Amino acid sequence: MNAIVENLDLFFRGFGYTVALFVISGLLSLLLGTLLAAMRVGPIAVLRLASSVYVTCVRNTPLVIVFAFFAFLAPVLGIHFKWLDVQVGDLNFTSFYGAAVVSLSLYTSAFVCEAMRSGVNAVPLGQAEAARAIGLPFGGVMREVVLPQAFRAALPPLASVQIALIKNTSVAAVFGVAEATQSMRDLLRDFGATERIGIFAMFALGYVVLVELVSLLSLRLERRWAVAR
Repeated sequence: MNAIVENLDLFFRGFGYTVALFVISGLLSLLLGTLLAAMRVGPIAVLRLASSVYVTCVRNTPLVIVFAFFAFLAPVLGIHFKWLDVQVGDLNFTSFYGAAVVSLSLYTSAFVCEAMRSGVNAVPLGQAEAARAIGLPFGGVMREVVLPQAFRAALPPLASVQIALIKNTSVAAVFGVAEATQSMRDLLRDFGATERIGIFAMFALGYVVLVELVSLLSLRLERRWAVAR
């Protein structure tokens, strides 16, 4: 425990990067995943095919390969994140961080899409038909009728996807992002065997706390929306 007490700044800075990765990637993946779900259930065949191919390819690709693409191959193809150099307190967001956000967002969006598609399928078909009957276009039907109900139905699988995202942020440590897992590796390298159990336990506890917070938020939303129904 002395290792953690003496390096609380490193501990909290690591989880600061992890939380930032989770929040930004979570929001971006939710937006992109919802758009992909709308494309998959939409009337345009080309968009349905494109979203289906994207989801199939990304879901069956290991996250490490997605990270490796944006870290090593994307710069060769002219895709750079060198413009990103933002300092927020003790956190320095660099091009490595930008590549991590893009990798996590694109990867997670495929799973968000499937969760949202299950929610869309849970909405009674008659409601969409009634909305079209009063003149709403497809976009209006999705925005005003289908998606609000789909979010409620898809909340449990969406929460599971976001929990998986929290744990997937640890992959960023391999590609130069100083998030929690990288901070743990630094401490393990600097301290002996007697301190390592405590280091492992504290960082594992940090991830458990983050997961439980997301689970608690999801549970509260489920109860609130259940009353609304």
